[in-house]
Amino acid sequence: MGMDKRGTVFETEDGRTAIRFVRLLPHPPEKVWAAITDPSQLSVWFPAVVDLNRPAGSELHFGVTAEQQRRYGMIPDPSRKPNGRMLRHEPPTILEYEWSGELLSWEITGTPEGSRLVFTNVLTDPTIANPAAAGWQAGLEVVEAQLNNHPITWNPLDRATELAANDK
Repeated sequence: MGMDKRGTVFETEDGRTAIRFVRLLPHPPEKVWAAITDPSQLSVWFPAVVDLNRPAGSELHFGVTAEQQRRYGMIPDPSRKPNGRMLRHEPPTILEYEWSGELLSWEITGTPEGSRLVFTNVLTDPTIANPAAAGWQAGLEVVEAQLNNHPITWNPLDRATELAANDK
């Protein structure tokens, strides 16, 4: 598996399309875990408002962000109807959940240098692999900046749009 920043698109054993990202991070697993689960950190880069600090089996509600409302006119669901489920929640190593039929899996392994993060998104629609990869790459760039205490001076949605345009 290569270390392509853009991720690797592949077919799963059951014929679905997935994207996998691998990052080697000079931070302990606990710090990486916080970057992908802490609401204050998620709010900067994750494409939904959600509480991921829930036990396995919990229903999840992935809500519309303020930026999505402003930019795309998306409307929040006032009933907060569940649209996902926590499958595995094993801090600080495994986070796996379902979101509107897609599977998202985060695996963090400690290394002598810090951590190895493997993120896999199994898609419901294979035709969105390229824009989805651009979005996740943009999000992971923010995660890395947060981990390194670098200021976030860009909008991840703008960055995702830029990355997707470079695919054409």
